[in-house]
Amino acid sequence: MIRFAPPHPRCPPIRLSSPAARPCVRSRPLWPRARYTHEDRAQAIRRGLRFIYRLATAQKNFADYGDDFLWCFYTLSVTTADPWLKRAAWRMGQERARQWRNDYRRLPARPSADDVASWAFGSYAADCLNIRDEGLRRAVARAAAKFRPADFLYFDPARERIPRDMPQACERCESSNKRGRTRCRGCGGKLRMFNRYEVLIDALVTAYSGERYGVTLGASLADVTALLPALRPYRGPHVDRRHIDLVYMVTHVVYTLNDYGLYRLRPAWLPHEFAFLKSHLRRSIADNDPETTGEFLDTLKAFGLTEADPAIRAGMDFVLSRQHPDGSWGEGEKGDCYTPYHATWTAIGGLMDYAYRGESTCFPHALRRAQRG
Repeated sequence: MIRFAPPHPRCPPIRLSSPAARPCVRSRPLWPRARYTHEDRAQAIRRGLRFIYRLATAQKNFADYGDDFLWCFYTLSVTTADPWLKRAAWRMGQERARQWRNDYRRLPARPSADDVASWAFGSYAADCLNIRDEGLRRAVARAAAKFRPADFLYFDPARERIPRDMPQACERCESSNKRGRTRCRGCGGKLRMFNRYEVLIDALVTAYSGERYGVTLGASLADVTALLPALRPYRGPHVDRRHIDLVYMVTHVVYTLNDYGLYRLRPAWLPHEFAFLKSHLRRSIADNDPETTGEFLDTLKAFGLTEADPAIRAGMDFVLSRQHPDGSWGEGEKGDCYTPYHATWTAIGGLMDYAYRGESTCFPHALRRAQRG
């Protein structure tokens, strides 16, 4: 039984501001001699959240990234220590989740593996926002059982090493090509391969989402984290030209093991990941990259670092200095909202205080496999 309000042609958006949405925040410095105050940070976060919501209510943006918007609103609402952000993100998320349920009532007749994964992501996020549809979850589970692990993840983590021969979509004609091809079957153009970090990021997120939803999307999270020791020790940008992909892989190890900000992790549990993040935070500042800096900040906070740490202070100061007048961070491509949306989400995550539920993980077996392989 679907539990949500009767459908409308388009669910009306909630109001972005009201007198009650502007609580008084003390204007004291974030730390001694800081150039920004607690009120500056609170206002930056509010402006950022409103920017994300404006993007999410645009029909094309929501059609392209609806499942991701839902996950953004949900995770912010359940991890923040800020009462305003908790309430506002939850309201926005529920409104968008109702719209997502209205738009995606049932799977296509012949869904692809990508369809199944996308519907699983969106439906799980809507469930988390208490807009549930158990019938759709069962349909997704039946459809997922018809595919092989490689259909979801490019490879089978339980049986293979991380592949180096998985081609990206052709840059010239956008055709998809089978694993191992070096020339496009459509236009003959040279194909760029996904590197191992890119493959593992996708596998981490897909396996995590499926396992939390109760549907296997190719593999368990433990099957994926067992491959991490083969990538260690992690190297810096002077050695590894794929540095940015490595950064996002490491941050997503943290996200999937701490339930996207619900729990703190002990540095001794993941010493390689902690050392890498702590060593390279300032590099993202030097690169003038607030999006990546946001991910450094929130994952290091998950390991217990606070605003007493000089690197955390430097990162937060930098992120606050890079917000645009419209409330966003980052630069977008014409016609695509993802970069400013994601950069704004990560900036909010890097700036906010978390209400952690203790030092733990929901996936102890996955953590053990990450530690020993």
